[in-house]
Amino acid sequence: MHIPFCKQACYYCDFHFSTSLKRKDELIKAIANELVLRKNEFQNEKIETIYFGGGTPSLLTIEEIQFLLAAIYENYDVISNPEITLEANPDDLSEEKIIELSKTPINRLSIGIQSFFEDDLKFMNRAHTAKESKECLAIATQYFDNITIDLIYGVPNMSSEKWRKNLQQAFGFSVPHISSYALTVEEKTVLASFIKKGKVPSIDEEQALEHFDILVSETKKQGFVQYEISNFGKPNYFSKHNTSYWLGKKYMGVGPSAHSYNGEERSWNISNNTAYIKSIFENKLPKSFEKLSKNNRFNECVMTGLRTIWGVSFAKIESEFGLVFLQTLINNVQPFIEKGLLEIQEDSAHNKILKTTKKGKFLADGIASDLFVI
Repeated sequence: MHIPFCKQACYYCDFHFSTSLKRKDELIKAIANELVLRKNEFQNEKIETIYFGGGTPSLLTIEEIQFLLAAIYENYDVISNPEITLEANPDDLSEEKIIELSKTPINRLSIGIQSFFEDDLKFMNRAHTAKESKECLAIATQYFDNITIDLIYGVPNMSSEKWRKNLQQAFGFSVPHISSYALTVEEKTVLASFIKKGKVPSIDEEQALEHFDILVSETKKQGFVQYEISNFGKPNYFSKHNTSYWLGKKYMGVGPSAHSYNGEERSWNISNNTAYIKSIFENKLPKSFEKLSKNNRFNECVMTGLRTIWGVSFAKIESEFGLVFLQTLINNVQPFIEKGLLEIQEDSAHNKILKTTKKGKFLADGIASDLFVI
C-alpha cells in the first residue's frame, strides 16, 4: 500500500508523494475502495505479506492503519501469520506511537535512518535529527523484534571512517536487518539541480564502491547475510516481502503510483492523488498495463537473480523460457566469468546456478543489462 505523503521532500527522492495532507482522509478511503474493487484479481491467491510503503506511512494514525488492515482481511485470504511491515521515519516514532503500533498486527518496522550524523541528514533534507534516530531505535527495539533500518552511503564528503561509524552505531542497536543503498542522482530532483549548479560535488563512484566494500565486510563480521545486493539480514530475518519481488512472485500494489504484477503483465496506478481519488470514487481503476514479452520476463529473471544470494538457476531458465534462451545465456556469460565477475556454482541437487562473485556484486545491474535479450 503506497501512502503518498511526506512532511518534507528529501533532496534525492523521485518517488511520487505530496507534502500537503489535506486530502489524506479521502485518500485512505480511496485505497480501501481500491482493495474492494480489485479483490477478484487475486481471489485464488493467499496474501503472505503486507507492506505499508511511501511516502511516509508513519504519518498514518493507528486508526487509519487498522482501517486499511481491516479492508484487506475482509476482502482477501490472508495466511495466519503474515509479515506486516510499516515504513517509518524517526520523527514520527515517539514512545507512545511505538507502543501503540506494537499492539496492532504490524510485526516489522522499516525505519528510515539514512545516517546517524546531523550534517548528512541536513544535506539530504531529512525531516528527523540524529538524536531522534537514536532515541526511536532505543525504544523500538524494546517493543519490536523484527526491525530493519535504511542507511545511505556514497554521500559527498562522507569519509570511509565516517561510514564505518555509521555502521557501528547501527550494530550497537542490535537490529537484525539493514537495507543500504548508494546515493544516486535521479533526474528532476533537488540533488540533481544542486550538482548541476555546482552547489554540491558530484557523486564519487570510487568512494561509493569503497563504502560498499566496507558495508559487505563489516556486516559479515556481525553475522549478517547479504542475501540481496543492498539487503543484509541475520538468519530468519530476511524480508519476506522484498524476497517475493526478487523471486518473481505475484504482487498487488494499491494507492497512487503503486505497481502490480500477476506473472504475465505489470500494471501501475496514476501518479496523481486527486486523479486517483476521483477515479476510485467513480469505481474506475486508474491504471495502465504492460503485457510482458518472453524477452522481458527473461531479462527480469536474470536481473533479479543476479542481485540475490539464490542466483539464476539454469534449470529454471530452461523450464520457463526454453533451451534457446538457456544456450544464449550460457554463451553471453563467458566474458564475465573470464573477468571474474560471474561464476557458475552447483546447488545441493547438482543444478547449475549463475551468481555474481564478490568482485561482480557492485556491478550486478550493469552486468545483467549486458545479458538482456532484446
